[in-house]
Amino acid sequence: MSAMILDGKALAQKITDELSHIVADYKERGFSPKLATVLVGEDPASRVYVNLKKKDSEKIGIDYEEFYYKDISEEDLLLLIDDLNERNDIHGILVQLPLPRHIDSNKILERIDPLKDVDGFNPLNVGRILLNISDLFPCTPKGIVKILDEYKIPIEGSDITIINRSNIIGKPLAAMLINRGGTVTVVHSKTKNPKEKIKNADIVIIGVGKINFLTGDMVKEGAVVVDVGITRDLNGIRGDVKYDEVSKKTSYITPVPGGVGPMTRAMLLENLIICFSKQNDCAK
Repeated sequence: MSAMILDGKALAQKITDELSHIVADYKERGFSPKLATVLVGEDPASRVYVNLKKKDSEKIGIDYEEFYYKDISEEDLLLLIDDLNERNDIHGILVQLPLPRHIDSNKILERIDPLKDVDGFNPLNVGRILLNISDLFPCTPKGIVKILDEYKIPIEGSDITIINRSNIIGKPLAAMLINRGGTVTVVHSKTKNPKEKIKNADIVIIGVGKINFLTGDMVKEGAVVVDVGITRDLNGIRGDVKYDEVSKKTSYITPVPGGVGPMTRAMLLENLIICFSKQNDCAK
């Protein structure tokens, strides 16, 4: 068996092309969607991610403003969020994580106006996912679901194992897949017999940040594998899946790079347009 590639890069391009036309239409009618990003500290990876978000935004015509602080107090950062919440020209707010240790990330994310929460991390938006009444989802889980839908991989009735329990990926993704009729198992460091739970899955979604963690003997024949892992080493960007082994047993698999990563970035842009539309009824 040779797995079909789940081409997140191509799908992301298709989505951003569509968003570009939407933004152009808005601008013709006098509207200008705008994203604000907030970066604190000197983490090199965070700087790379913020630069990519700026590039993506400008590519499709979204206005962009960055707020960078080498250091800032939690109180002053909260005041900045309050100011961005009040600004009518700002339609989406993204605070790049992780934040320095002296800042409580949960306080910051909770302070963002849910209507401007392009990351989908505000507790109100997370709660709406659990109640299955949301139209705004965290970017990586949303990108994963879009990939599965694009390739017509059934979620309803499938046994799905997620190897990640983070607030950013595993928890919201589990809720989204349950809402779609999937039977979801979440595997983590405290799970007993994790290989058994992984090998029984129709769909395996992994994001642990460990190169070659998922090997061929851990998945069943014909499974679908989605690799969310991103680790940089001397060979470039690597995922969590031992690709050469696993791809021989699976029906579909995402590459790294070129799988979930581009979709995460595209979903941020889509979320901004959703937030903009919610704030501007006449732009719908």
